[in-house]
Amino acid sequence: MPAPLRLRLDGDALVQNWRTLDRMSGTAACGAAVKANGYGLGAIEVARRLADAGCRDFFVSNWQEAAELAPLGLTVSVLHGVRDEDMPAAATGFARPVLNTPTQVARWKAAGGGACDVMVDTGMNRLGVSADDIAGGLLDHLDIETLMSHLACADEDSPMNAVQRDRFAALAGATSAKRMSLANSAGIALDGYAFDLTRPGLALYGGVPRNELSAIRQVVRPEAQILQRRRVHAGDSVGYNALWTAEEDTEVAIVNLGYADGYRRHFTNVGAAFASGRVLPVLGRVSMDLVAIDIDAARDLAEGDWIELDYALPTSATASGLSQYELLTGLGQRFERAWTTS
Repeated sequence: MPAPLRLRLDGDALVQNWRTLDRMSGTAACGAAVKANGYGLGAIEVARRLADAGCRDFFVSNWQEAAELAPLGLTVSVLHGVRDEDMPAAATGFARPVLNTPTQVARWKAAGGGACDVMVDTGMNRLGVSADDIAGGLLDHLDIETLMSHLACADEDSPMNAVQRDRFAALAGATSAKRMSLANSAGIALDGYAFDLTRPGLALYGGVPRNELSAIRQVVRPEAQILQRRRVHAGDSVGYNALWTAEEDTEVAIVNLGYADGYRRHFTNVGAAFASGRVLPVLGRVSMDLVAIDIDAARDLAEGDWIELDYALPTSATASGLSQYELLTGLGQRFERAWTTS
């Protein structure tokens, strides 16, 4: 059944974004975070396209995500490590665990200590073993492919960035790790943070966490179909809580889209759509399944026509107050996802 809303996903932009980040990574290899179903775009299709472009390292959150990618035969690391429940899957070798705790390290050693990655905490206080754990021999006799850490404030000019970089650099040679990896998307834009492998996520998909990444291209364009046209007379209101009132007679389109699809209530009276280059403001409250759009500037639009929502991530984040990450990963399953080439 054809859906009344779709995501136009620009495959060329995705690949070009990876190539931009690869170039900015210098001599370091450039991987790709494809967790959360490829940040909402579809992990299998994202990973396939990036692998064809030359990407060789992929990162997911858990073993269920890794299993979905297994048929592609890629090198996948599972960022949340390995639980007891994960061991049967981990033993098959289709992905590597990123060990985060002494308990995980002990579990992996007890199972034979095959190839793994390790996360070390350098100040974010989220996941990772400590530098003291490493100095105490916790990682001895492990076959570590990549030692990694994660930057807490790379999207800001924070002194914490250099603190984490220096703490991480001090671990060079302290383990059996073949590579070291610190930089996420924003970290790639910082000088001296690439080490041997970078792990971009957001910027692959059109997010711009720092101004130095202005070359990143938009990948995701939501489109929705017009369900009804109506004329709202001056003095009448639109939507829940009557948050918009017409100052003059206005042509309005009601479209098949709402916060159940990830187009959040934050876009109430601040979102916009496009039709043939014309900007069409969102009117009133975004509801669960419907949004009202001012089409005075596009009166040729009719019931059944499609409009594109303004969803450039940096400007949409500013308008809505949501993070670029939320805007991407919150896009719902009612969208038909259609890959295109620009």
